[in-house]
Amino acid sequence: MNLLKALAKVSSFTLLSRILGLVREILIANVLGAGMMTDAFNVAFRLPNLLRRLFAEGAFSQAFVPILGEYKNKQDEASTRSLVNHVTTLLGLAVFIVSAIGILCAPWVIHLTANGFSKDADKFQLAVELTRVTFPYIFFQAMVALSAAVLNTWGRFSLPAFTPVMFNLTAIVMLLFMAPHFSNPAKVLAWSAFIGGVLQMVVQIPALMGIKMMPRFSLSLKDPGVMRILKTMAPATLGVSVAQISLVINTNFASSLPTGSISWLNYADRIMEFPVGLLGAALGTILLPSLSKMRAQSDNAGFSATLDWGLRMALLLTAPAAVGMMLLAVPLASTLFQHGAFSYLDSQRTHDALLAYSVGLIGLILVKILAPAFYSRQDVRTPLKYALISLVATQLMNLAFVVYGPLAHAGLALSIGLAATLNASLLYYGLRKVGAYTPHAGWVRFTGKLIIGLVVMGVVLWLVRGAENDWLHNHHTAWRVTHLFGIIAVGAAAYFATLYALGFRMQDFRRRI
Repeated sequence: MNLLKALAKVSSFTLLSRILGLVREILIANVLGAGMMTDAFNVAFRLPNLLRRLFAEGAFSQAFVPILGEYKNKQDEASTRSLVNHVTTLLGLAVFIVSAIGILCAPWVIHLTANGFSKDADKFQLAVELTRVTFPYIFFQAMVALSAAVLNTWGRFSLPAFTPVMFNLTAIVMLLFMAPHFSNPAKVLAWSAFIGGVLQMVVQIPALMGIKMMPRFSLSLKDPGVMRILKTMAPATLGVSVAQISLVINTNFASSLPTGSISWLNYADRIMEFPVGLLGAALGTILLPSLSKMRAQSDNAGFSATLDWGLRMALLLTAPAAVGMMLLAVPLASTLFQHGAFSYLDSQRTHDALLAYSVGLIGLILVKILAPAFYSRQDVRTPLKYALISLVATQLMNLAFVVYGPLAHAGLALSIGLAATLNASLLYYGLRKVGAYTPHAGWVRFTGKLIIGLVVMGVVLWLVRGAENDWLHNHHTAWRVTHLFGIIAVGAAAYFATLYALGFRMQDFRRRI
């Protein structure tokens, strides 16, 4: 398998999903703006989304993929299929129960995640109603994540990467054609999450049948593979919970800030999701099965070389994204969201959050590459320890930046980014300490050339971006869109042309497993 080719496929579908996700957010900004309804939906959807990451993409995948890969490489097909059946049944029952509890206990959920809403009865009640609609999303996404884990282990990366497109398309269609007929468009948005979750689950079925791994109901706690996964999931769940707890605390902080703070953070986060998903999630997706296979085969040299490749690819593509978002925060926020109910003041506040997020972009993406290296070794305790340290650091920074400092909602974004950078540094140190990773030759030269490319790109962007006030006040959407794409194209051309002149070639980054 060619890792660069696999990365290109996953990134392409992820790019399509992220583009549609931005279209969805643009429509939300146009229809709802950054007021009470948007805040209520973001709070209602945040906990189901966090639990999705906890049950499905987080602790479960970290525990399941390495053991599934081991079964695929060392056990017969019947044993592997039995493991998939038992795991699917157990996971499905667990998330179904959690979904039911969330629906029944929605008022307590909102008190827990956005206590500031209790001061506004209408906002609180709306958040409760939307939570009851969105909570079943956890079940659908758990099944989607399990299917994706199986397909990725079989080297079928394209469909799992394409699946989120269904969610975004559903939201776009419903916002365009259903929202005008509802007095409260936030309810349309909540139902789009429910329907989108169902479609994502259904679209995976033919592919699972194609590889003869379509799960069947079969409950068993005696399967040794299931027991190993459960034992691994215990610390993994706690480790992933740390990040989710941090986000819940941040939402509570934001709920007590001026109305719109949660939405400004969410809009900035949507822009951040472009590089994080396109690069970090894509690299993590293809690296985890590959590293797990090498670990199972005791190929330590291949393990280190593959991780080294992943780190270089991440820095090569992430660093310019971080610099670009720092310099183009206002053009990005105004072009994407400043329409309809979304004002120029909302663009400014979204800019503040985006600028703060961009400081930690490299750290956020490196965590998604370094953590799978531990999970592939079936070591979830070390990332847990580092995650706990990062959680404490995040909340200390929240106190410094928000409670006792002047940064308001931007301080919450800055604390997340800086804590992610700390987490990535600790993960890197941990891999070096146990001898799992040894940097290959050429890092000093690689880094030096990368810095030169970033400086050239930064100067070019600074010269061509224009005055921020023009983006906020003086031009219409068509002007913003054409100029933004032109500026991005010029900056990217300057960056890659500089790297080419310094000796970078595409074939240098090809790696075959």
